[in-house]
Amino acid sequence: MNTPHPPDPRDRPARLSVGVVGAGRVGPVLAASLQLAGHRPVAVSGVSETSVRRAARLLPDVPLVSPAEVLARADLVLLTVPDDALPGLVEGLADTGAVRPGQLIAHTSGRYGAKVLDPALRAGALPLALHPAMTFTGTAVDVQRLAGCSFGVTAPDELRMAAEALVIEMGGEPEWIAEESRPLYHAALALGANHLVTLVAQAMELLREAGVAAPDRMLGPLLGAALDNALRSGDAALTGPVARGDAGTVAAHVTELRAHAPGMVAGYLAMARATADRALAHGTLKPELAEDLLGVLGGDPEGPAT
Repeated sequence: MNTPHPPDPRDRPARLSVGVVGAGRVGPVLAASLQLAGHRPVAVSGVSETSVRRAARLLPDVPLVSPAEVLARADLVLLTVPDDALPGLVEGLADTGAVRPGQLIAHTSGRYGAKVLDPALRAGALPLALHPAMTFTGTAVDVQRLAGCSFGVTAPDELRMAAEALVIEMGGEPEWIAEESRPLYHAALALGANHLVTLVAQAMELLREAGVAAPDRMLGPLLGAALDNALRSGDAALTGPVARGDAGTVAAHVTELRAHAPGMVAGYLAMARATADRALAHGTLKPELAEDLLGVLGGDPEGPAT
């Protein structure tokens, strides 16, 4: 196995003044991480009271200013706003002359690559897309979580080493993502992480309904083992009634969900169908058992119990 080497000091960015536009859960954390690497946060912008308090906790003594003033003070600007707001923000900053030639402009959107920064590029900025593949709380614990965190990196070829060096300085691991692959990359992360939260929350809700006093303690070891097995073995880790072809058990699940949590039936059926497809393709689900199972799963989510 190849042992990763630290970046060549010649490729390491100079110590930079850092500004944050959008004091959500991500921006102040990344700026705090860069501060630990020797960079200097100099300005942050935020609108809500929550953003202001978060910035004060993670970046004490860093002044809260307008987005234009952030760009005026910083060599490296982190644009950490919601995806849908990013294109308009970049265009607005460029149109008003806030962008300075030679300034590093980095966004943290998973959806977009470097092209969304084209208005800033035309103004002379150096565009970087640095997306941490991590869920954030907006607290100091996130700084530690960046250790070993993968970052989806997209940038012009001539800025690749600088982008990767910044990620490494934050404790992360750069993973190069082609511009045209950014939406697919982001869809994969959303499918795995965001939907996982929904599934776990639903499972906890059902366990409470079933009388379990501490569903988190019950699920913790099970889900930890399932995640570890899935990451290690992929489809070979599939278990449970769908993978076994236990149509009667699955039918009973659907009946109970319709009685106690009708809003979860459609999601259960969709995930069970996807699981059945994968189990069939992998050979875990025997074809002779699949017909009855797929008959149960083909029912109308709003229809009568199977």
